[in-house]
Amino acid sequence: MKPGIISISRQCELMGVNRSMLYYRPSPVSQFNLHIMKLIDALYTRIPSYGAPRMTLCLQRQGYPVNHKRIERLMQLMGIQAIHPKRKLSIPNKEHTIYPYLLRGLVITRPNSVWCTDITYIPMRKGLIYLVAIMDWYSRYILSWRLSLTLDAAFCVEALREALTHATPEIFNSDQGSQFTSNEFTALLADNDIRISMDGRGRAFDNIFIERLWRTVKYEEVYIKDYVDVREATRNLDAYLRFYNEERIHTSIGGRSPFEAHFGRPKTLHRTPGTGEGTHLNYASY
Repeated sequence: MKPGIISISRQCELMGVNRSMLYYRPSPVSQFNLHIMKLIDALYTRIPSYGAPRMTLCLQRQGYPVNHKRIERLMQLMGIQAIHPKRKLSIPNKEHTIYPYLLRGLVITRPNSVWCTDITYIPMRKGLIYLVAIMDWYSRYILSWRLSLTLDAAFCVEALREALTHATPEIFNSDQGSQFTSNEFTALLADNDIRISMDGRGRAFDNIFIERLWRTVKYEEVYIKDYVDVREATRNLDAYLRFYNEERIHTSIGGRSPFEAHFGRPKTLHRTPGTGEGTHLNYASY
């Protein structure tokens, strides 16, 4: 490799995206279906108990000529279903080991006691991508995240590897999806002596904090931006998740930002003069 040239793998690592996104060519989705999927996502984020039948009725009442089969197929493509049983983007693999839920009644009083993870659907103007994040349960701090065009396990494993460069939790909680029960994912946890916890079937609130994260990300960022493509989605999500970690105040953690709750002090922000009105914020490294 020539000096100064950054490899494709390193570029993907710096951008927080799965390398497979560079080569994967998804089947085209019609503009009408993409529009319907955005409506489904917004309604589902607000009322996650709605399955395909209720979703179909809601859209028909809004004047859209859709039937139950179309809505069911689009929800499967998006990887979502009603929270009865628990809503999920990931489908269990019967050949993988399912671990018990370890958090019931557990009092979590410090960072890195428990981490959790989940996947959500991100709509774009001409397609869709999936976002996985790993969050500290106590502080709500997002330790890592990745985007992918497919629901394979690779981007989840990449996110976990990055998170483990920062610290090691005592317990790691996820749903029972095949990405998180895969041998590569669970072996990485076992190799680091991390106890594995998985949500119970039909229990929508076992992983409640990361479910709330998705609602916040959707309403404060995704729905108001209408991303054109993966590059724009990556850039904007990176900026928003930095804001979420370092500046967004959470009343549930004592009016602190996740960074402050996780590290015990506020993030240092340097303000430098910008052009025109206002100033630009530059983030100082911790």
